[in-house]
Amino acid sequence: MDPSKAPIIVLAGPTASGKSALGISIAEKVGGTIINADSMQVYRDLRILTARPTDEEMLRVPHRLYGVLDGALHGTAAVWVDLARQAIAETLAEGRVPILLGGTGMYLRSLFEGLAEIPVIPDDIRAAVRARLDAEGPAALHAVLAGADPDTAAQLKPGDRQRLVRAWEVLQATGRGLAAWQADTPSSPPLQNPVCRLLLRPPRDSLYARIDRRFEGMVAAGAVEEARAVLARTDIPADAPMRKAHGLPELIQYLKGEISLDEAIRIGQLNTRHYAKRQTTWFRHQFAADLVVEKDLSQQENFNLEAEIFPFIVRYLLTVRGAAV
Repeated sequence: MDPSKAPIIVLAGPTASGKSALGISIAEKVGGTIINADSMQVYRDLRILTARPTDEEMLRVPHRLYGVLDGALHGTAAVWVDLARQAIAETLAEGRVPILLGGTGMYLRSLFEGLAEIPVIPDDIRAAVRARLDAEGPAALHAVLAGADPDTAAQLKPGDRQRLVRAWEVLQATGRGLAAWQADTPSSPPLQNPVCRLLLRPPRDSLYARIDRRFEGMVAAGAVEEARAVLARTDIPADAPMRKAHGLPELIQYLKGEISLDEAIRIGQLNTRHYAKRQTTWFRHQFAADLVVEKDLSQQENFNLEAEIFPFIVRYLLTVRGAAV
């Protein structure tokens, strides 16, 4: 089959919704390879805190793009798209079905809709923008950005330091707003393969309870030691994306003696629940799912989805492959 006509499966949803376990089951059924589409699971430094698959899970079916970047690197959407395209091509060459699995909507949209070409930002502009952020604070900088580039500012929360810095860098370096650049014709063409999109959207109460249990389990499994290792690394910039992994800032505060461990756990759980809510909203409005699963997959009786999901996927694969012959 022409690789550009080969089918791809996307399994998306909020954090802790059960994507990994379901993805492995699907991969076992269809001869698939799981390709990570989570912006934090690409970093090798935080296996526990980012809930990367275990060694046992990764032995059951092939996994790609997990723990492939050092924590000091800036793993942007553009970096991931390049890695994902290569992983998809290699998976298809092996005669397997690519299964993109993750909750980073921006990564998935960049892959399937393309990326706009934005010029490289000079180091002096990067430094100046970060100095201004430190001096004025994110809320004040957001207010100024709203006057200079209202279209981009409208897409950003005042406290989103990373994206706020990016918006100012682009504006200062190019004279155009980030939203304007993103509206341009993509320089990285969208992937043309047929796609089957599955979305997990479990009940909110059960999802939040699962998030809380998982965070406590992470701490018990060694998340504090992971945070200690990151804290000891002086080569990881303060604005490195990995430092924003949910739970890491709070555990570092604990290690510095600024808060108790119980408080770090409570805040980490709260911030992760807020993130899951944002993910759920994004996928509801921005992700055209072919099948939505609204069950709590952490409940054993709900996990046997032979009658729901697998026949749907098999019909999709057979239809696409038949049309491509």
